[in-house]
Amino acid sequence: MSQRFANQVVVITGASSGIGESLARGFAREGAELVLVARRKVELERVARSCEGARAVHVVPCDLSDVGSIPTKADEIIRLVGHVDIVVHNAGISQRSLVLETSLEVDRKIMELNFFAPVALSKALLPHMLRVKGGRFVVVSSLVGLMGVKLRSTYSASKHALHGFFETLEAEHHADGIRVTLVCPGFVATNIAKNAVRGDGSVHGHADEANAAGLHPDEAAAAILDAVHRGRSFVAPAGKERAAIYLKRLAPTLLARIMRNQPAR
Repeated sequence: MSQRFANQVVVITGASSGIGESLARGFAREGAELVLVARRKVELERVARSCEGARAVHVVPCDLSDVGSIPTKADEIIRLVGHVDIVVHNAGISQRSLVLETSLEVDRKIMELNFFAPVALSKALLPHMLRVKGGRFVVVSSLVGLMGVKLRSTYSASKHALHGFFETLEAEHHADGIRVTLVCPGFVATNIAKNAVRGDGSVHGHADEANAAGLHPDEAAAAILDAVHRGRSFVAPAGKERAAIYLKRLAPTLLARIMRNQPAR
């Protein structure tokens, strides 16, 4: 078994399900020491028990939407493990509502968890990473972070914002050994659609056919692990929807027309 991450300390947010859970098991198999972060302690403990091969696994329950509590949680993490090599920002929430139907309160809720939470955790852990002269932020964005999609206005905005922030962070601290890997998954078979919020803040409660038919989370995690090991700045685990990346670069007007004509779903 490969040990590409042996003795490295990896913090994973949103580790209780989906891509985060698969990443936890993947890093564990390759010898990492893990800090698993999410709201649900019981689910984190379940994932921790499945992390075979890990040097150690620490469970840190945290409601990341409470951004003010994050510096204290970061201090707790450093007390547990001493330093951090890799931070995977995976926690987030999606959206299923039109712009006009979405309250500003819901816009703020999405931005708090998807953008301000990873920013706060990064700012809290960055000084410790600079002290040991290196570290990597793995930022789970989305293909929607590269283009606008109906019913995803603030979700898309939050992912666009992550790109700008973390690309700037790496530019400022590249000489200090800080690196960033932006991850833009396409459709992945997780509960992201089911857990999405509507314009009034209620839970969407339904799976999307496209997500259900997407990559297995283990496939997405494998691509992410490989990209991190290779030091890549960008990876897009996706199926045929990956073509949108090239259309965005080479034919943005065509992509905009395609997106306008897509049904809202």
